[in-house]
Amino acid sequence: MHILNSPTRFILSLFQHYDALPTNRNGRAPAARTHERNRSSIASVSDRPLPTANPYTAAAPVVPVTAPLWDQKDDVDPLHDPDPLRDARDDNYCDPFSWRGWLNVSAIMVICFGLIALFAGYPIITWAGRYQGTTIGYNVGGINSTGQVPVLPGLPSLIDTDTPSSVKTRTGYDGKKYNLVFSDEFNTDDRTFFPGDDAFWEAVDLHYWPTGDLEWYSPERIYTKNGSLVIEIEEILNHELNFQSGMLQSWNKFCFSSGYIEVNVSLPGSHVTPGYWPAIWTMGNLGRAGYGATTDGMWPYSYDACDDGTYYMQQDKSGNPSVQTQLAGITGDVFSSLPGQRASACTCNGADHPGPNTGTGRGVPEIDVFEAQIEPTTWQGEVSQSFQIAPFNAGYQFNEDGTTQFDTGVSKWNTYKGGAYQQAVSTVTNISNTAYNGDTSQSTPGWSTYGFEYWGNKNDRDNGYIVWYVNGTPSWIAKADAVGPDGTTLISQRLISEEPMYIIMNLGMAPSFQHQDYTHMPFPAYMLVDYVRVYQRQGSTNVGCNPSGYPTTNYINNHLPAYTDANYTTWQQAGYEFPPNSKYDGC
Repeated sequence: MHILNSPTRFILSLFQHYDALPTNRNGRAPAARTHERNRSSIASVSDRPLPTANPYTAAAPVVPVTAPLWDQKDDVDPLHDPDPLRDARDDNYCDPFSWRGWLNVSAIMVICFGLIALFAGYPIITWAGRYQGTTIGYNVGGINSTGQVPVLPGLPSLIDTDTPSSVKTRTGYDGKKYNLVFSDEFNTDDRTFFPGDDAFWEAVDLHYWPTGDLEWYSPERIYTKNGSLVIEIEEILNHELNFQSGMLQSWNKFCFSSGYIEVNVSLPGSHVTPGYWPAIWTMGNLGRAGYGATTDGMWPYSYDACDDGTYYMQQDKSGNPSVQTQLAGITGDVFSSLPGQRASACTCNGADHPGPNTGTGRGVPEIDVFEAQIEPTTWQGEVSQSFQIAPFNAGYQFNEDGTTQFDTGVSKWNTYKGGAYQQAVSTVTNISNTAYNGDTSQSTPGWSTYGFEYWGNKNDRDNGYIVWYVNGTPSWIAKADAVGPDGTTLISQRLISEEPMYIIMNLGMAPSFQHQDYTHMPFPAYMLVDYVRVYQRQGSTNVGCNPSGYPTTNYINNHLPAYTDANYTTWQQAGYEFPPNSKYDGC
């Protein structure tokens, strides 16, 4: 016999007693407590006869129910009205394509893509926009984005194809023929100079602290436009400094030893806006400008003797010669703060030295093409044309008998002759007051050429010289005699540079050079460079940063932290020690 289960029996009992169901005060039958699913309780309810009247509201009229109880919508939700069959069905059901699931997944994907775009996409887009049209250098010497390919054996491609044939040779001050060995006309627009952009140039990203500069040098401020190199200085808060500008270097990319360098430049502002410090200069490749550890004990030495000139403060351990003897009447307490020549001719055998042997004095001399300034009492534009050297003469006074100023109405001695860190063999030359603020098309005045020719050869040291030019006219000359021996400070001949020299172009500001007239100085301001050209004597071509007689490559590679981290300001800070000096320390 088939036995009905309890729920079925309960439902049948409701049919059987429907007419006798009680009603509440609103005329509705009370809702059954269907949430009590205990089997025994259901069975006991169905076995007992239901009352025919509500004992609590017996006097109330009975209102007939017009619809079955189970057809009326109850206010109880499924959470509080369990159904085993429905719940089991729902538990076993999963719809992976539900709209709510896809909505959740879509929201998560939107958030993820947004985060990726913010932290990965935006930098990539910025990089792509900045580097558009450039290629990283490759092959020997590198290929830049303008297609200049330095094929080193013949060096023809070091010469820009846009350089006119009429300027590829010149006659030097020495009367000899000079041939063009390098040029950059900057005629291709939108070149950039971030690391890897160019085969010959690289812009630095640092603060040039040695001279107390007011600006941060950023590659963003150097580019080419309308056939000129543009170095821009802008008033913008960055790196806790108020200004941003650019410094471009050919360090370890292009160097030359002896020759003539010429640049065509438009200076920033005007002759009545003193305070800018535009400069183009050269320095020995063993020192990287702005990387203080590399110049520590190297700049501005140009010295190949083993004597007191290599010592710390140019004094022996007994303090001789005295500071007062060294200063030669100049008021002060310090004559030299240099730590001594790091790579001197006194270096002990086997010690750390760039070569070619420890008996060769090496250093980082500096020769400036120009540093522009303004004489504020007469509003006359000027350029200082200097040779920075160490060790120093007494009182920083070089031998003027070894020099000639060709027009003393235009050129005069620089009143700054040196200090604790350098000696300056320098002349100041007047320039045209129209040499400023030229446009990049060169259709207006505002351009002048500057240059220097020099000869420095270890086999011909007595005939060394440097002669400086403005607009093709020699302004002054310093010969080897100008930096000869000095018996007072017990030093020997300083050398007209024999080191491979690289080129630096920058636009800065520093009160140590000239105070700023912010009232009249416009920002942004620009230094424009139309071209850079380098010539060398016919038969004496010596281009490259690693010549056999003055190697630099191995030394740089063996001390890469110093040459790649501008935060190191001393050689020791970079993790290295000065080699012992055979005369001062003993070996």
